[in-house]
Amino acid sequence: MISYHKIVKKSSKAPWQLKGSGFGMRNSTLCYVESDGRYLMLHRVKKEKDVNKDKWIGIGGGFEENESPEDCMRREMLEETGLFPEELKLRSVVTFVIEGGECEQMFLFKCGRFSGKMTECSEGTLEWIPKEEIYGLDLWEGDRLFLGKIEDDCPFFTMKLVYDSAGTLLEAEENGMPIPQSEWHE
Repeated sequence: MISYHKIVKKSSKAPWQLKGSGFGMRNSTLCYVESDGRYLMLHRVKKEKDVNKDKWIGIGGGFEENESPEDCMRREMLEETGLFPEELKLRSVVTFVIEGGECEQMFLFKCGRFSGKMTECSEGTLEWIPKEEIYGLDLWEGDRLFLGKIEDDCPFFTMKLVYDSAGTLLEAEENGMPIPQSEWHE
């Protein structure tokens, strides 16, 4: 397990000033928009320098100044899809730790009611994917873990996902308890 002490080491900077320290981490949102047994997925194929390049992800993005998680999710969904969420359900808070990189805390939502007309997305291709086909897409390994939880409509949970710099999932925790690797591919 990656510890605070391994990340911070010896430095003249305060812990919250260190990249990857867990302090002042990036905040983001992600939403699985659901309709007729399908999720609206974004295939990230339009940006060359994109941590999610070629991956399929839900809708979302980073906070802007003074935004709450719900404010951010509404703005991101409208910007990326042209759709406005009529109802958002916060399902989880997921903490990402990237070895040698920026840490991120993501607020994970589900949306089943929305209005508007879908538009083209500048970040990739939007597509309604039947739920039973989602796991055949190129997803991040950690996304498979939390997607399975929100599909089962389980109670609110927290998750911590630790990746190496190449994008390989190294560790996963749910509600502070390790998730055995044998459960990562179910």
